[in-house]
Amino acid sequence: MIEPLSIPNPPAAIDTTSLRADGRRPDQLRPIRFQNQIAPYATGSTLIEWGNTRVICGVTVEDTVPRWMKEQNVSGGWITAEYSMLPYSTQQRKQRDISKGKIDGRSQEIQRLIGRAMRAAVDLEKLGPRTIWVDCDVLQADGGTRTAAITGSHVALSLAVNRLLVEGKLKENPLSKAVAAISVGVVNRQVLLDLCYVEDAAAQVDMNIAMTEAGEFIELQGTGEEGTFNDSQLSEMLTLGRAGIRQLLQAQKAALAEVRGPA
Repeated sequence: MIEPLSIPNPPAAIDTTSLRADGRRPDQLRPIRFQNQIAPYATGSTLIEWGNTRVICGVTVEDTVPRWMKEQNVSGGWITAEYSMLPYSTQQRKQRDISKGKIDGRSQEIQRLIGRAMRAAVDLEKLGPRTIWVDCDVLQADGGTRTAAITGSHVALSLAVNRLLVEGKLKENPLSKAVAAISVGVVNRQVLLDLCYVEDAAAQVDMNIAMTEAGEFIELQGTGEEGTFNDSQLSEMLTLGRAGIRQLLQAQKAALAEVRGPA
């Protein structure tokens, strides 16, 4: 488990002294840990616990590709994702999508984001003609479920790829870079890192950042919920977001090192 993050030498504009409702400073992550291989039948899996948010990320592999790839003669493999919040993950029971006959728009948006993030980390040609399914199931939601799903999915994907390499099903490692995601926002005119649910619900600005370990953006989702934001606030959010991503990448590496053992 990692302890809350403190940014070394933060810009003067960022307040690092005020305490939040849960006792964190504006520049701190909630505690995070991974419990790997929690789903025995998955090729790779992890339970990411991020504050009070808990998401199981499981990866399974099929030795085939989507029909559109065959029809268009696209070589390599594919990665796709599904995301779901279990009925008991929120304080009020959340109705299952199957009971409504279709997936809700939010879940569809998030699973597409997870898929894009995982594909950004993989050389699909080296993956070969197979499909990797990434399933993310939210056990408990307290803000940041999509960022937890992305961050946990990369660990589960890494475990799955390692297993395929050990079993000789892959000749080369298709993973090109690590990816992680973090939320930032403006609450009561203050820029905060890693919003919990109470903060997210009260945020004037909400942003989710998905990045690679090379510092490249995969996606920025920034929205003025009850107001607007200026260049200075955007700069502060990106500064906090980058620092949070670096800490998450360290946590991912530590979790994977525990499985693989010392080099």
